[in-house]
Amino acid sequence: MATVDLSALDPAADPLPVLRELLAPLGEAVEAERLTGGMFATTFRVTLADGERVIVKTAPTSTDRLLTYEADLIRTEALVYGLAADRPDLLMPRVLHTDFTRQIVASDVVVASHLPGTPLMSAGFGPSGEDPRTDRADRELGALMARLHTVIGDRFGYPNTATGLQGDTWVEAFGRIVEQLLADAAQWGTVVPDAEVRAALARHADALAQVDRPALLHTDLWPGNLFVDVETGELVGVIDTERAFWGDPLLELSGADQTGRGPVPTALLAGYAEAASAFDLDEPTTAARLLLYRMFYSLLLVVEIAPRGYVGDWLPQHRATAEANLRWALDELAALDAPANA
Repeated sequence: MATVDLSALDPAADPLPVLRELLAPLGEAVEAERLTGGMFATTFRVTLADGERVIVKTAPTSTDRLLTYEADLIRTEALVYGLAADRPDLLMPRVLHTDFTRQIVASDVVVASHLPGTPLMSAGFGPSGEDPRTDRADRELGALMARLHTVIGDRFGYPNTATGLQGDTWVEAFGRIVEQLLADAAQWGTVVPDAEVRAALARHADALAQVDRPALLHTDLWPGNLFVDVETGELVGVIDTERAFWGDPLLELSGADQTGRGPVPTALLAGYAEAASAFDLDEPTTAARLLLYRMFYSLLLVVEIAPRGYVGDWLPQHRATAEANLRWALDELAALDAPANA
């Protein structure tokens, strides 16, 4: 069988022939359903002949529309799931199979166990403070973050060293990550306030320098990547670790609310404090770092629009929100005294 590009497969085409070949080490694939909702990977839920369901995930085959940090992201997902293999408290799938040969499918593939539960984004929970299921999910997410952050790496930055987005210090690594986003923006003709972003990093370098342990960060713990029990709000699963990197645990708070400005849910902070040292968000350098991370996510959301080729009625509002949040974060950072002068 010729190599197949699953990301470009016609929706009406039958993916089973290639999935059968890919999954032969695990069993016979008898049914496949393409999962929608993701903006990056192509994902199938596959049922094997013995009734087991597995998740097959593959990256885009074409790499000319990827941001720099997105190179070989599926390998990062497999790496993180592997790190969690002996940590059931991290609630992640098990890696069942990987194929990085690109001989059956034209890009990297990870096959993982199917998790129970319902995505939090579609669970129908009410607002925090009103629905106890929401408060439980937030509290357990905070505790999950704290457990994840006990996994410590050797260096800061993205696991894929080919990107060059690493450093021996958090100041160095985070600076490279942001600088590469600015370079990606320039490559795609996206106008961003790059001078202001660089100035904010320089002014608050001392705040970033307080981070001395490269903790494992999921970086994308939004409700679409969390599975819950719809009756109780219990957090039962976490997926999509392809954007993970080693860095400041505080960044995880922004990653869980990438289009927001705060405040961080009280229950989430309480859950984190039950399992680790509490975040003091009122402490000046901590507040500065959180604003830097809100700046980072807003910048990322703006920059990725062009290479992803986003279209749709939702796009103008999405762009406006990301740009407004970026402006807000920069203004808030400008209003702070630089930590070195405090």
